[in-house]
Order: sequence, then C-alpha cells, then structure tokens
Amino acid sequence: MSKKTRGILDVIRCDEKSYLVWKWHPENSQLGDNKRENAIRWGSSLRVKDGEVAVFVYNQKNGIYQDFIVGPYDAQIRTANLPILSNLIGLLYDGDTPFQAEIYFINLARVIQTPFGVPFFDVFDPRFLDFSVPVAVRGMLTFNIADFQGFIKLHRLIDFNFEDFQAQIKNAVIRYVKGIVTNIPVEKNIPVVQIERQIALINDVVGDELKLRLFTDFGVTVTGVDISTVELDKNSDGYSKLIQVTQDISVAKVEAQTAADVKNIHDMQRINAENVQETLRIQREEGQYAQHKQTQTNNFAAYQVESQTQVGVAGANALGQMGANNAGEMPAGGGGGFNPAAMMAGMAIGGAMGQNIAGTMNNMMAGVNQPPQTGAIPPPIPSSGYFVEVNGKQTGPFDMSVLAQMAMAGMILTSSLVWREGMSSWLQADSIAELKSVFGDTTPDVPPDTPQE
Repeated sequence: MSKKTRGILDVIRCDEKSYLVWKWHPENSQLGDNKRENAIRWGSSLRVKDGEVAVFVYNQKNGIYQDFIVGPYDAQIRTANLPILSNLIGLLYDGDTPFQAEIYFINLARVIQTPFGVPFFDVFDPRFLDFSVPVAVRGMLTFNIADFQGFIKLHRLIDFNFEDFQAQIKNAVIRYVKGIVTNIPVEKNIPVVQIERQIALINDVVGDELKLRLFTDFGVTVTGVDISTVELDKNSDGYSKLIQVTQDISVAKVEAQTAADVKNIHDMQRINAENVQETLRIQREEGQYAQHKQTQTNNFAAYQVESQTQVGVAGANALGQMGANNAGEMPAGGGGGFNPAAMMAGMAIGGAMGQNIAGTMNNMMAGVNQPPQTGAIPPPIPSSGYFVEVNGKQTGPFDMSVLAQMAMAGMILTSSLVWREGMSSWLQADSIAELKSVFGDTTPDVPPDTPQE
C-alpha cells in the first residue's frame, strides 16, 4: 500500500447461501453507524455471481440515486462501471476517502415457496341466498424476483425484511383467494355443495388473478399456484339446510322427469294406434279400388259402351249450348256476331259425336236382339286416324268422317299438313290418295274444244 492509503480495501460480495434480498456491510463496521457502515473505499472490488444483481443506493440531499450491476461481475469499482460516482461531490481525497452508499444483493435465481391457508369463510349459493356455507382453502404459492427494477421501485431496500415481506405476500394471497372463491359460484355457475370437486377450475382462476395482483403490488413474478384443498364445513347448519333443499329439488326434478317420460310413452302409443288405423283404412280403400278395377276389367265391353255414351251425351250438350248462346244467328244490321267457321266446326264435331252415339246405341241394340254367346264379347276394332296441323299445333287424331266434316267447314285444306301412324313425316293432305275423298271430287273440268286450224 502507498502512504496515502489508510485501511484495507473492501471486497464487496454476498456469501449467503439462501436469501432473497441481502444488505452488505463493511468489515468491522458498527451497525447503526451510517458513516462507517455505508462507507466504501475507492478501489474496492465488487464480485456479483450469476443470478444476482448488486444495487448501489446513494442518499443525497437532492434525492436518492441507484446503480445496478448484474452478475456475473468481478472488478474494481470505478466511474466507468458506476457512472453516478462521477457526479458525487467530495468523492476523492488523495484516493483513499470512502464514499457513502448502501449495497444490496438481490437473488434473481431463488424461487420462494410460501404456503398459505384461508380460514373458513362464508360462501353463498346464488340460487339459495338464505343459506351460507363455511369454506376453507389451503395451498402453496411459488414466486421469484424477475424484474428487480420494478421490485426496487415498490420497496425501500433500506427497510427490507424478508420475513415481513413474505408475511405481506401471504396476507395478500389470503385476501385475493377469499374474494375469488366467494364469487366462483356466481361467475362459474357452480353449486356450493359441488365446489370441492372444482379444485382445478378454482386453481386456474386463482393463478391468473395472483400473477397480475402480486406483480403489480409487490413486483414479484408468480411461477406457480397449487391449491391442494377446498373444504366445506359439513357440520355447519347452513350446509345441512342447503343439502336438504337441494335434495328436495332433485326429487322434484326426478318426479317431473318421470311424469314427462310417462306422458311421452302414452303419446307415442296413441300416435302408433292412430297410424295403425290409418294404415288399415288405406289398405281397405286400396283393396276396394283394386276390386272395382277388376270388375271393370271383367266387364270391359259394357264399361266401354257406357263411357262412349257419356262422351256422346256431353257432345250433344255442348252443341245445344252453342245454340243457346246464339252462335248461329246473324244480326239484322250485318254485324260481326256470325261465325260461319265456328258454326261449321260445331256441326262437324256434333255430327261425329252423333255418329258415336248412334254406333253405340246400334251396338247396344244389336247385343239385345242377338242371342247370348257362350264366349266373351271381343272389344271393337280400334280405328286409327290422322293428326292435323292447325296454327302450328298438333290436333287429332280424326277419322275419315270427322275429317270430311272439317273439310266442309274449312278447318282443313288440301295444303294442310297431316300425319298418321306408319308415315315417316308430315305431308300435305292432297298428296295422300286416301284423303282425296275428304275434299270431294277434285277432278278438273274438261276443257272446251279448241278450234281446228
């Protein structure tokens, strides 16, 4: 040492094995004597292990200053690593005058586990607010200091005491857990008598809440919350009454459900019976219809005559209606009420229907006059007719007699297109030999004699 050096240089370090916040004191210092207790000689060395941070606190007239050195670090203290030292007045006197500062070591790697227990407190079921049930909660809180600057801002390191700090956190945890569990039945719709089964849900809700609250209030980072027990006081009067009310409601629900099930069974039986009746009715009607059709098939000839007679009568009624509507009258003034084409068409259709009626009646009379035959009566030979193109639309088929009437009424011309089965395409009526008789004698007159030269 030089002559200017007085005393031994300090080695500032923390040798505590288990700590959260620890204050360093110079060797041979007297506790309570701030002049020597906080005196640090220039040139002293500082050793900060990995996972630690050393905090220098300078208490000056114009405020409190702080410097942070995060480990690992091992070197002499200089203004290069503590910039605030260059601003302190009276720092150097011949290179050996100490400067005043308090040094705290904060353990960033240590994890603190704090058990907590919330004594019995009343919890109400939102469905039965007249009955309160005592509930107790026990568990373990795990935390550390990850943000040391935020931690220092919330706590005066000079007055820091770990036991007091841990007790403050435990009291806060008890207060927060009590509030959370009290509101769980309402917020999560959980009956109080079933709250013991919801430890996992309660643990998640409590963990999320404590992480935010303890970081904000104490600057600590919660790394785990483990609720081991949620206990109901089953000997309490409130629990007994709540169980009784719950059982009564359960019995009422079972009875109501049973009644509803019985009603459903009766309704299903009634519906099934109605379905059976409806099925039988449909089967009966279908059987009657099939029997009726079988009867018609066995008596087809009589059924055919009956149907033709109905068609003829309908045509005659329509022809009579045309006369009732004055379709054939001509106004005296020569107005446009007379429609010859309509009149001729009606005559043609009426004639055709009249022929159908006459044929039907003749067949009926012939059947009456002839002796009965042992065999079945064969159906009439079907007659095919021609289809006629009228205004771009297919009409028909019409037999020869109806076509003759239509030709007389001007409804079909020699240039009209016709078709019948066996023809490959539509042809003009005058190109078919069979239809020439429909239009009458179309042979041209013999030309007059030409004079002889």
